Amino acid sequence: MAEQEHEITNPGPVLDGKGHLREPGFARKLILNYDRKQIKAAKSRIKEWDYYAILSGDLVLALTIDDNGYMGLLSATVLVLGDGDRAAGSEAQEPGNTDGDRGEVTESVMCAFPMGRVHLPADSASGITQDAYKGCAMRFEAHDGVRTIRASWPNFGAMSHGRAERLFGKPASRIEPVLPTPQEKPKAGAVGLQVEITLTEQEPRESMVIATPWAGNPRAFYYNQKINCQDAVGWAQVGARRIEFSKGRSFGVLDWGRGVWTWKNTWIWGSSSGLAALEGQSSLHSFGFNIGYGFGDTSASSENMVFLDGSAHKIGHLHVDIDDSDYCRPWHAKSDDARFDLTMTPLLDRASNTDMLIIGSDQHQVFGKWNGTVTLEDGRRIQVRNLLGFCEKVKNKW
Repeated sequence: MAEQEHEITNPGPVLDGKGHLREPGFARKLILNYDRKQIKAAKSRIKEWDYYAILSGDLVLALTIDDNGYMGLLSATVLVLGDGDRAAGSEAQEPGNTDGDRGEVTESVMCAFPMGRVHLPADSASGITQDAYKGCAMRFEAHDGVRTIRASWPNFGAMSHGRAERLFGKPASRIEPVLPTPQEKPKAGAVGLQVEITLTEQEPRESMVIATPWAGNPRAFYYNQKINCQDAVGWAQVGARRIEFSKGRSFGVLDWGRGVWTWKNTWIWGSSSGLAALEGQSSLHSFGFNIGYGFGDTSASSENMVFLDGSAHKIGHLHVDIDDSDYCRPWHAKSDDARFDLTMTPLLDRASNTDMLIIGSDQHQVFGKWNGTVTLEDGRRIQVRNLLGFCEKVKNKW
């Protein structure tokens, strides 16, 4: 671990009495206390979200509940990467996708000026994050390292212009919702989405936690936790396809974010959770990583960390080489000390671009297979082979 990395080891509040970040750095547990009432910035600048991504074979499911001050968001993404590496149990009930197909469906519903109305929990370990509007309902419940993820969206896929039906097929009959949803008329082209998944953290339940300030704005900060390699068990029904998630084959990551952001930002974020082997061994271990930068002033610490069997190993600052002219060319991530050296071969670019002058977002979340080597803090080396994950480059005005 690089010498300049500061590890936070003592509990305390995230902010001081002036609303400034009290101690920049990283931690392996969520030991600082977040209190929205201590924030001194305008409510419209507060950004809070819970984002879950579950990876299983050639399938990815992502769900988001956001309260971004002036805008609330419920969003779901279902991706089929179609690389011929489908996990057992992840099969369609009815025709709707053939091996080799690739595609994704992302749909979002928004509300204006929630300004804290969603009441996202101040702690990731316990509590309920939930919201429902415009025909969509989501509920994330956490207790002592176990999370239950539920979503009901009968009109999911209606805005995809037929892509959802081509990928997943249209169900022959209405699926019973797992959550009560706001009444909304059935829409043409909808395939529907129902989700019920349990995620369980792996002992000793270490994770990536970072407290980051912004240079030039003392009341801006980012308090973030990424919990990788959670065992995922459950199911998702999208169109005619029922996806089964099973332990040892399906893994979830939580991106838990709270803070006050500046208006314009560009960031890189990469993540993966799955299985990998130690160098010279054939047995597979739970393995994952979190990498990124652009989230404020990371001079005290980066958020780069790898996970083996539930234990965290810190990685120093790194850089991701990206071909901005073609995001489907390989992405190469290498740390300054070369302990992290992985290349992602893209399978699909989930791209979106909106620009409304004051508000805008240019996103490339690219999913693919990671290969290379990682050296742990104790000197052991991990051989990473075709590990499913993603890396994104996002430019936001928000």
